[in-house]
Amino acid sequence: MLNINKKKIIAFLHLGRFHKPIGFYLLLWPMLTALLLAANGKPEIKNLIIFGLGLICVRSAGCAINDIADRNFDAHVTRTRYRPLATGALSVKSAVIFTIIMFLLAFILVLNLNSMAIWLSVFACITTCIYPLFKRFFVAPQFMLSIPFSCSIPMAYAAETNAVSLSAILLLIANMLWVVAYDTQYAMADREDDVKIGLKSSAIWFGNKDNLIIAILQIAVILLLAVVGYLNNLNLPFFIGLDLASVGFIYQYSLTKDRDRDLCLKAFLNNNKVGLVIFLGTLASYY
Repeated sequence: MLNINKKKIIAFLHLGRFHKPIGFYLLLWPMLTALLLAANGKPEIKNLIIFGLGLICVRSAGCAINDIADRNFDAHVTRTRYRPLATGALSVKSAVIFTIIMFLLAFILVLNLNSMAIWLSVFACITTCIYPLFKRFFVAPQFMLSIPFSCSIPMAYAAETNAVSLSAILLLIANMLWVVAYDTQYAMADREDDVKIGLKSSAIWFGNKDNLIIAILQIAVILLLAVVGYLNNLNLPFFIGLDLASVGFIYQYSLTKDRDRDLCLKAFLNNNKVGLVIFLGTLASYY
């Protein structure tokens, strides 16, 4: 039996990153946008609840898997050295049990959706589990991360329409590129530590072209979203949202151009606002 006390509860909350909701927000806004688009502005309340709670569970499970895989590295990285597995606050066994519980809760929720959405959720879980391994050998694991971070989009379309449309595919690609861009900003803060311990990242691979490539990815995101807006007959508020997102991307460049660790993290966090204004623009187009 697990010995649960106040310190253990706090450690479990930290393992699931409940004290750092940025990851949840970065998953939430694209998912809500996809549900709106798939349902022409009127998603089922049931789907909103299932996807919202499921996101919390899967994100927490993903964080735990990442910490289990990186437990021998996190202590050597400035930003991660106080994570519960790195400090010994939790055992690997406890983290595995936590992960299984989170996945089981998510799967119970998903069972209330149709078969297409269920199979897509299985794919999302598999990619969530294997992502940490890519940091060992793949030059840009951020591309792998972009898959589980974007699976809620086709799942939303599957749940609402039992199909994955062209808009869903374009929205999926846009979100994957956005994930690569903002997770590269995140990796820029850890670049020196990752080089020392031998982990791979797009920030290392892109080298001194990191900001240029991030900018190209962000431009592609805006263009793809503009096409999605056109295909769905969205009106002015959506495109104002894209304009505000573009301003956000420019602001992020001003933060990362000197590659300062803290400012790169600040640029990464700003993506929450980018996702929010795109969602609000979509919502305003329907209401």
